[in-house]
Amino acid sequence: VWVHGTAPDIAGKDMANPTALLLSAVMMLRHMGLFDHAARVEAACFATIKDGKSLTKDLGGNAKCSDFTEEICRRVRDLD
Repeated sequence: VWVHGTAPDIAGKDMANPTALLLSAVMMLRHMGLFDHAARVEAACFATIKDGKSLTKDLGGNAKCSDFTEEICRRVRDLD
C-alpha cells in the first residue's frame, strides 16, 4: 500500500527535511499569540537554509535531519 506523504523509503534514516514541520509550528505559535517565538523559529529556519552549511539532501546538502534541526535550534538559542 502506498500512502502519499509518508516517505516510507526514508523512515528511520535521519534524512527527512523538517522545514515543513517547523513552519507549521510557526503558524501554530502565531495562532496562539506567541509571535516572538514564531519569529525566532522562522528566522532561524530561513537563516539556516540561506547559510547553506547544514542542508538536508533534498536542499542540496549532506546534513542529516538531526544536524539541520540542531543548527536551527542553535540559531534560536543565539537569538537570546
